[in-house]
Amino acid sequence: MEELLRYIVEGLIDSKDITISKRSGQHSITLNLRVPPSEAGKVIGRNGRVVKAIRDVLAIMAARQHKRVHLEVNS
Repeated sequence: MEELLRYIVEGLIDSKDITISKRSGQHSITLNLRVPPSEAGKVIGRNGRVVKAIRDVLAIMAARQHKRVHLEVNS
């Protein structure tokens, strides 16, 4: 799942300075995405549309594993 997130975010931003950390529970996965502050707006998008789309894609992948996913974006 981290590979998919990295692939999507690398396509959105100019910098390759991306850090992804993962915490797994029995029924959930929490992904913490850290990008440079100057690139955070590109990941979040206008009114959060881009990050919502990323969360939707991750949710589909997590559903195949019978889990829930939470994405946190930090800069």
